[in-house]
Amino acid sequence: MELHFFDLFKPSTWQVFFTTHFSSDVIIHLIDILVVWFVIYKLIMLLNGTKAIQVFKGIAVIIIIRIVSDVIGLSTVSWLMNQVITYGAIAAIVIFQPEVRRGLEHLGRGSILKSSRKKENNKDRLINQLDEAVQYMSKRKIGALISIEKKDSLVDYVETGISLDSDISSQLLINIFIPNTPLHDGAVIIRDDKIASACSYLPLSESSLIPKEYGTRHRAAIGLSEVSDSLTLIVSEETGDVSIAHSNKFLPHLSKEEYLAILNKELIEKEEESKNNGLTQFLEDFIHGFKGGSK
Repeated sequence: MELHFFDLFKPSTWQVFFTTHFSSDVIIHLIDILVVWFVIYKLIMLLNGTKAIQVFKGIAVIIIIRIVSDVIGLSTVSWLMNQVITYGAIAAIVIFQPEVRRGLEHLGRGSILKSSRKKENNKDRLINQLDEAVQYMSKRKIGALISIEKKDSLVDYVETGISLDSDISSQLLINIFIPNTPLHDGAVIIRDDKIASACSYLPLSESSLIPKEYGTRHRAAIGLSEVSDSLTLIVSEETGDVSIAHSNKFLPHLSKEEYLAILNKELIEKEEESKNNGLTQFLEDFIHGFKGGSK
C-alpha cells in the first residue's frame, strides 16, 4: 500500500495501521512517518527566532486548509491551495535564500545531528567564560548587562543592538563593557551559544517595588525577565555586586558560588530535565495511542 503525506491526516489510514499486524511494510511506514516529523521539527528549530518562522506558520495554515478541504470535499478550495503550495515553494526558496543557505550549511557541518554531549560542553564553556568576565568586572566595578536566551526568542532585542554573532570569550565580554567604548552602553545578548549582539536595548520594568538604589541597568534586566524566560547577569558599576534576573525574579548581592549554582541549574540541569521529560511524554503518548488503536 502506497502511503502519501496527506493520508496521515485521514482517520481511515490510522485505523488500517493499528488493526494490521506488524509487518515489514508497517515498520517501513512507521520509519517514514518518524523521518518526516523529524525533518519538520529540525526545520522549525532552524527557523525559530527568524522572520521566516512567521511565513512558515502561514504555510502551515495553508496546508491545514488544504487537508480540511480535501476531507470534506471542497474541490475548488483544495485545487487553489494546491496551486499556492506548488508555486509558493519556489517563491519561498527565492525569498528566503539566506535561511535556506544557512540550513544547508548546518546540514553540511552535521550540526543537525550533533550530540547532546556537545551542547552540554558548550554550556559548560559558556558558564566558565561568563564567570571569568564577571569576576574581572566585579572586582574593578565595571558595569555589565548580559542576557542569555532560553526558550523565548530574544531576536527583537538583538535587532536593537549591534550584531556580532561571535564566539563567546571572557576577553571579548570584558572589552565590550569597558567604559567609554562604543558598545559598553546596553546589553549583550547570548543566543545559540554565541554573542548575538551588543549595545542592545531591553524593556525597562515599571515596577514600583524595585528599590531606588538600582538604576537603569537593573530595571532593564528585571523588565526582560517579566516578558521572557531569559536569564540576565548584572554587574553593578557602583558596588561591583553581581545580580541575576530571571523568571520575573531578581536575585541581588550574589556570591560566585551562588550565581554559578544558578547558571548551572538554569542552563544545564533544567534543559536536560526538559528534554528527558519531553522524550518520556512522547513515548508514553505513542504507546498509549498504539494500545488504544489496537483494541
